[in-house]
Amino acid sequence: MKLADKIAVVVGGGSGIGAAIAQRFAAAGAHVYATSRTAPEDGPDATQGVGEGSVRLIRADAGALADLAVVFAKIRAERGRIDILVFNAGLSEFSRLEEITEDHFDRTFALNVRALVFATQGAAAMMPAGGTVVLVGSIAGDIGTKGYGVYSATKAAVRSFARTFANELAPRGIRVNVVSPGPTDTAMFAAASDEVRTTLMGLIPLGRMGKPDEVAAAALFLASGESSFTTGAELVVDGGMAQV
Repeated sequence: MKLADKIAVVVGGGSGIGAAIAQRFAAAGAHVYATSRTAPEDGPDATQGVGEGSVRLIRADAGALADLAVVFAKIRAERGRIDILVFNAGLSEFSRLEEITEDHFDRTFALNVRALVFATQGAAAMMPAGGTVVLVGSIAGDIGTKGYGVYSATKAAVRSFARTFANELAPRGIRVNVVSPGPTDTAMFAAASDEVRTTLMGLIPLGRMGKPDEVAAAALFLASGESSFTTGAELVVDGGMAQV
């Protein structure tokens, strides 16, 4: 059990990639707290056993720092520590340069970057040596997809923060890495325009979209001791789209 008795938090773990990560971690023995804006009220039936671990779904808006503070306080009271943080929450909306509004810009950076920074700050304060942080980036941070300039900029910021956090937290024995998916079969990808989906699919050497569980497998590697000498790195899961 790669994550036996580890306490993990998956911010944005209610569906898609985040839910796949929460389930994969629990199957590896972790006790997972997964946050979601649409989760039912937290209660005695909120925790489900998965293999040797468990997943507890908690209603929280990742973009609201007060909600994150409540989640961390709950975990501190119940478990006393956090061993693993995965920040998966994100917003992706189409907007070409001439269409970008202040609201679009502010909402995207508030969730994709601001919330990520303070979630990492809060979780790291509760991490013992050996803790790990996995930030979910995107190959969008390295390419220029029309209409997704703001989203791409947030993912470039995620990659940059990971480098700095890895350097700052290394003396405490905490590792920080990024898993960056390409087009993945989730609701976010389904919401993209037909033009965007067709264009992206044609650029993937393996000829298909990724699956959430394939990204989860990469996240598990980065969260576990199997990557014990890896920090500040980016693991790309994109079928070769941005690599060849």
